[in-house]
Amino acid sequence: MRALICLISFLITAIPIIGSADSYLLNPKQILDVETGKLIQSKVLVTDGKIMAISNSFKASEDLKVINLPDLTLLPGLMDAHVHLIGNTELKGMERLSESSYLSTIYGVKNAQDTLMAGFTTVRNVGASNYSDVALKQAIAKLAVLGPTLLVSGPPLGITGGHCDNNTLPYDFKHGDDGVADGPWEIRKKVRENRKYGADLIKFCATGGVLSKNTNLGTTQYTADEMEAIVDEAHNRDMKVAAHAHGLDGIKAAILAGVDSVEHASLIDEETIELAKTKGVFLSMDVYVSDFILGEGAKQGIPEYSLNKERQVGKKQRENFQKAVKANAKIVFATDAGIYPHGKNARQFKYMVRWGMTPLQAIQAATINTASLFGVPNIGKIKESFEADIIGVKGNPLEDITSLEAVEFVMNNGIVIKQ
Repeated sequence: MRALICLISFLITAIPIIGSADSYLLNPKQILDVETGKLIQSKVLVTDGKIMAISNSFKASEDLKVINLPDLTLLPGLMDAHVHLIGNTELKGMERLSESSYLSTIYGVKNAQDTLMAGFTTVRNVGASNYSDVALKQAIAKLAVLGPTLLVSGPPLGITGGHCDNNTLPYDFKHGDDGVADGPWEIRKKVRENRKYGADLIKFCATGGVLSKNTNLGTTQYTADEMEAIVDEAHNRDMKVAAHAHGLDGIKAAILAGVDSVEHASLIDEETIELAKTKGVFLSMDVYVSDFILGEGAKQGIPEYSLNKERQVGKKQRENFQKAVKANAKIVFATDAGIYPHGKNARQFKYMVRWGMTPLQAIQAATINTASLFGVPNIGKIKESFEADIIGVKGNPLEDITSLEAVEFVMNNGIVIKQ
């Protein structure tokens, strides 16, 4: 109880006062056009949360708050397609089982703030029990707490004993995760339930995973009929579908079922990359997190069976990421933040560049590409009539991609969060 009171006190003092959107004139060194890569010397007028104009011809006004940012390059707020905000990332190994859903949701508030302060203004939370991510999204939307705009999945769907089922507890506990569903009709009911309680998208596990016990990365965990039922039911409700898949057969089956994105896609091959392109499927490949798991995982209590699985797929995933880049596949920025501390998402940019992307391509993955996957047409660019999600960094990120790891200015929905 003392720890909980201390955490709540920390959050109350750490979160800045959230005001309403106002009229601002941003006066930076330059603006990065993420579509062309051009640097533009201009000012940005923001009113009521929207970008109203981009010009150098603005008249002074008492109602206009001028923010001079002479050393900063402005670019759109960054996006991350794969995060896990709920929970205390500092808990090690089996300690995680001691955390209640209430406490994990409170830690989600802290994690959301850290994510926004790092310049990520829209993120997709893919998996949370008890619809705690829905609650966090609602609190952020009502300006009760500070965080990025959220798209949330609620409980991820998975087979009994699969990666999306908590299989660390013995039989005596009779425990299964919220999203466990077997068979097409049970699956359809679970999709409907997730939508009922506020999920924006559906995430399901098509193969085993690195951090789950007794699952094989290469084994497909839903039949074709079951995957098709998930996609059909979700798309009928205008919900996107994200498929967790490491193994090749599971990746291919998910793509053929019609998913919108494949998460991880570790063992994808050239033929299946082309299949993803043909079907318009996005690849959501977390090419940084392997370094954290293998470098810090043992200290964090990650068991040897998980570390061994990561050793099998970490480098192969990066090599296949490189193949996907060369093939001009649709790639989004996705980190699996929550495995490592939140707010460090931008560390992945240099890995994306190291494994084949230009700096501009990496930035596009975190802006216009991810906005396209999310199906949100008015974010991802500094453009008139778009949402005023804007960040600023020192220097030119096209010359030094690591500058995105130290964001100096954050505006979210027209509200200045960090200056």
